[in-house]
Amino acid sequence: MAAPGQELGRDSPCPGRCAYFVERKKRFCKMIPAPGRRFCGEHGQQEENYRKRIPCPLDPKHTVYEDQLHKHLKKCNSREKPKPVYFVQDINAGLKDVAEIPEKQVPLSSLSKEELHNLIIKLKKASNGLELRLKEQILSHQALQEALNDPKNGESAFKHLKQQASILGNMEKLHLLGPGRCFVEFGAGRGKLSHWVDAALQNVENVQFLLVERATTRFKVDGKHKRKDSVFERLQVDIQHLCLKKVPILEQKKLPVVGIGKHLCGTATDLALRCLVESYTACCDVENEEPAPKRSRNDKTEVASNNSAENKSNKEDCKPVAGIVVALCCHHKCDWTHYVGREFFKSVGLGPVEFHYFQRMSSWATCGMRETTTKASKSEDQTNDTEEHEQTFSKTENCSDTLQGILTVEERKEIGCLCKLLIDHGRIVFLQQRGYKAALQYYTESTVSLENVLLTAVPNLSLIPDPTT
Repeated sequence: MAAPGQELGRDSPCPGRCAYFVERKKRFCKMIPAPGRRFCGEHGQQEENYRKRIPCPLDPKHTVYEDQLHKHLKKCNSREKPKPVYFVQDINAGLKDVAEIPEKQVPLSSLSKEELHNLIIKLKKASNGLELRLKEQILSHQALQEALNDPKNGESAFKHLKQQASILGNMEKLHLLGPGRCFVEFGAGRGKLSHWVDAALQNVENVQFLLVERATTRFKVDGKHKRKDSVFERLQVDIQHLCLKKVPILEQKKLPVVGIGKHLCGTATDLALRCLVESYTACCDVENEEPAPKRSRNDKTEVASNNSAENKSNKEDCKPVAGIVVALCCHHKCDWTHYVGREFFKSVGLGPVEFHYFQRMSSWATCGMRETTTKASKSEDQTNDTEEHEQTFSKTENCSDTLQGILTVEERKEIGCLCKLLIDHGRIVFLQQRGYKAALQYYTESTVSLENVLLTAVPNLSLIPDPTT
């Protein structure tokens, strides 16, 4: 039986290759057929007396011999794989009450001028009293100086290096770069941030790295690390289902955790915060709740003399999370269901409906700026490449046309910044209520990244209850 390509008088297939002509690709199939066959297994139906192939029920993009279906299902790459031990369904999910989740809201472009005006009034009222201009903490770190001075790095790479250097500089200022730590990078991607943290800890012992990423990632850099004193492990799981307490390396060594992330997108930030300061901390607190040993009357004097030292030690040990350093982005992808600042929003008279619109309006903080700088950036790389989680909106969401004559570009930018600040302040309140000293700061210039806010948090020992009371 002749292949379709041969019937049309097309070129012949390469020797030893499948004789089937793939019309969509305008070429012959390049698969290698079995000895004595003209067609590969995928196109074997072209043979006379061929074995029937059917679409795989797990993934119809590929086919399988019908008489080998049962065997194939056991090893198909699309089969449901066993869940890892640290997978706990929805352990870091937020809202459990479905009744509170708002129904689908109308887009911003469909709001009347009066409705939009009322939203802006609510936003400004809720933001009253917040520090509108954040402190600048644009730092650097010696570990990246060579890379920063390397002329081979292009502009896009240079921008990422500057951000990573500042993140490391802020970690060093908070005394988070040290021995006996487990660094958990959320939304790790290729693992570049952990790579530089490891470079900054060259002479430090007993350091672990956990790189959390739900997607399969190519060109990972963590596999290149061979240093004996640091261990890299990838956790391919959604942060929503990650139970850090069940990660084997944390179960064994019980190292203090430092949560890090560069451009942790929208909801992922809230899931990571809840993973660290609620689910993981709660598990550790339960484990540490052991009854105090009985003491004789003669021990009372010794107890009194050592009381202050023990209290200080207990305060330092009772926080399994040593710190959090996360570069924020993509507020338009936040979700009321998982948002950690819901209680703060309710305290200022806001709810899920206002949150929905504020998280959409937060995009104006960067979209407005892009409109004014489009001409200047045309000759440059498109912003900061894919790692920046660039925002993609429809024309109506960007509102460049629908709000023409209602709000200027500068007014939209100001409102967008207020929305981001309000959402981030809810996260700060969440951390403060759980015994952390949390802050927001600009960690890089807006010319380097429009998403230039860094959230940091360390245990606030003065807020940790005294164990003796």
